[in-house]
Amino acid sequence: MTHSVERRFLVIISGALLAIVAPLFTILLSLSYNAAISSQADRLEILIVANAQALGRPLWDLDDESINQITGTLINDPAIYMVRVKDSFGQLDVTQTSSAPRSDDMSSLSRDIYYKNLDGETKVGTIKIIFRDVGVFSSLNGIELSFLSIFILAILTVFGAAIVGNRMMIMRPLLRLTAAIEATRRLGSRHHVDWRSRDEMGRLALSFNEMQTQLEREEHELKRAHRRTTEIYNRTPAMLFSLDPQNRVAAVSDYWVKATGYSREDSLGCAFEAFLHPEDRESFRQRHQNRPSDHTDESYAAELTVRFICADGRSMDVLIAEKTLQTGIEETSADVLSVMTDVTELRQSEQRNGLQAISDHLTGLLNRQGFEAMLDQKILHADAAQTKLACLFIDLDRFKGINDNFGHAAGDAVLKQFVGRLKGVLNPLDSASRLGGDEFALLLAGSDAEERSLKICEKIGAMFNDPFIFHGQSIRLSASIGLAIYPEHARSASELLQHSDLAMYTKKRAGKNGAQIFDATIMNEARQRAEIEQEIEQAIEEDWLEAHFQPILNLQTGVTCGFEALMRLNHPRKGILPPGPIIGVAEENSSIKRLGNRVLEHSIRNLAEISAVPGLEKAYVAVNFSAQQFEAGLPTRIAGLLHHHGIVPQRLVVEITEAVMMHDDPQVRAVLNAISLLGCRIALDDFGTGYSSLSYLNRFPVDIVKIDQSFTRSISKDAPDISKKSRMLVEGISAISHKMNCLVIAEGIETEEQKTMLQEIGVDCGQGYLFSRPRAIQSLIETYQVPLEDGKRLKAAQ
Repeated sequence: MTHSVERRFLVIISGALLAIVAPLFTILLSLSYNAAISSQADRLEILIVANAQALGRPLWDLDDESINQITGTLINDPAIYMVRVKDSFGQLDVTQTSSAPRSDDMSSLSRDIYYKNLDGETKVGTIKIIFRDVGVFSSLNGIELSFLSIFILAILTVFGAAIVGNRMMIMRPLLRLTAAIEATRRLGSRHHVDWRSRDEMGRLALSFNEMQTQLEREEHELKRAHRRTTEIYNRTPAMLFSLDPQNRVAAVSDYWVKATGYSREDSLGCAFEAFLHPEDRESFRQRHQNRPSDHTDESYAAELTVRFICADGRSMDVLIAEKTLQTGIEETSADVLSVMTDVTELRQSEQRNGLQAISDHLTGLLNRQGFEAMLDQKILHADAAQTKLACLFIDLDRFKGINDNFGHAAGDAVLKQFVGRLKGVLNPLDSASRLGGDEFALLLAGSDAEERSLKICEKIGAMFNDPFIFHGQSIRLSASIGLAIYPEHARSASELLQHSDLAMYTKKRAGKNGAQIFDATIMNEARQRAEIEQEIEQAIEEDWLEAHFQPILNLQTGVTCGFEALMRLNHPRKGILPPGPIIGVAEENSSIKRLGNRVLEHSIRNLAEISAVPGLEKAYVAVNFSAQQFEAGLPTRIAGLLHHHGIVPQRLVVEITEAVMMHDDPQVRAVLNAISLLGCRIALDDFGTGYSSLSYLNRFPVDIVKIDQSFTRSISKDAPDISKKSRMLVEGISAISHKMNCLVIAEGIETEEQKTMLQEIGVDCGQGYLFSRPRAIQSLIETYQVPLEDGKRLKAAQ
């Protein structure tokens, strides 16, 4: 009997566990896996969309550093293995890979990157990420693993307890009862059985007595558990309270009493909403109305944040989470158990963080994010009130010089002083923002916004009449201001800020220090600049650039000793474009470095071609360099190009202007010294037009001095005084340069008279339209090889 009963019991328990536990485990694993996949997909979708928007401008500008920063932030995500960013022109391909080993289960996700400009959205590239797929078991988070562990432990405990309980609670009493019955039957004694009869009543009496003993023990345990539960409720360090069906306080914990200041006697029976701020009582009463229809009382827990008024009158932000109690008893004193958490500091922290997110830490003004959000709201109000808005975009002129000369602490102090003066001219309806660096924006609202904006522009200009003071030193500045009016000059918040910005840059290009009102011509100029920028990018991408050569002749012998390479953009539809606007735009948007590098390549290649002309084997080429080109790798680049085309370094002249030397940048000086050590020569262009040109001959490795063409023109002017002074200046420049072992070249020679006078002065070489205009290399080669119609030709160097 023992083995058969126990065996059947084990079979039933094992079958029940397999029938219930296995499907539950499978369902849990499947749900966790699907949830993990969905969560990862949503998170990665948000990441790639947000970073595709952030990459628009850097990819448009080919800003490697910003792109690497953004992709570096993406690659830090543990799920992402590789990030790849490519631009639409094929110039940029940035790939970053995680240091973690590559797994077999990988998926990819890609998005197009668009840049929003004046012509609309333009696709500028694509971003692709490769990420690790979620594993079935790796999808389980810590809580789920803990739950599974506890669940399995509980099953094993129940199974073991069932076996032990079966033997202790059923098998042993049954065996003892059977033994007692058998002993009673065999021996005729009671043997622990009070009822001595051997019939069914005797066995029922014995079972009843054992049941009573078991019930007495269980009742004792229940009373003990109740006392322990009550103690836990009162002593738990959380504000626990219970409500009856009428939302009256039925019970409160000791910690609730201590935290709120109310006594238990005064609290019990009171409507709980009486303790709340009047504005939050209705939301408390309506807290269950948003309950989903598929939730029952057993599964739904309400949460809301309200203001609780304590006994001492202070207000406390609290998060209330409540759960309906299901006791199975029709009448109960508490139907809802709630826990109240003080979140006052969290709310205050959120408010502080929100304020910091839209504020500039240095000046206390709104930052760009806060200003743009406020601008949207102001436009809505202006539309509703049928009033105008005036947006002033302010940029401090020469502010970078303060940081360079006095330090960033001085720059910060000047910004604070400027903001202090600025606040004095604004009224409560106006808003100010520091957009970044030394750029500020003002937004004037009200019916007289346009009229006041003009007056404020004058007041801002007057602010700079008095110097700013830092540690006793006077610092003087000026400001360029752009002004745009809504809705006259813009139809949206972004247009208003953009047009005021364009007006400010127009003023900067016109000479700084003043205000400029936006008009249609500014927009036309912006479009033209955008068109030039696009043409520059196309020219670099499709190789429309050419290096035209203008000969440089020895004025005494008339022999060609070298050439100056001049950049020309040969548009396939428009032809040769004027170089001035192109160079100006390239200097501003930093594409001059790529233009210059391409022109350098063409110039050395052209020099190699023209060297095949008899007599020009030793002619040199002078290439103009922008300040932005003087990077640490420039000497190596020059050396590689010269070696590739078989040109000795002495035949390359690096031509620089005073602007390159003005700031005496240590890096520029180091690069120039390296180029000079390589064997190339350095030419100082437009000599005599700057503020301190003579000092450059002493501080930099200058080999050639080029006299500016303005002096060449003035020496032959009809006005005797101007001609005489110009001749004296040219004589002085020539004498000083020769004393410092520099070759002297005069630019802009257009007449025989100018040539003769420069020969008499002792100038070594010259270039200008008298000899030849800048020409394409093939045309120039033909000129040296074939005599001209008038019988003259340029003479090659012997």
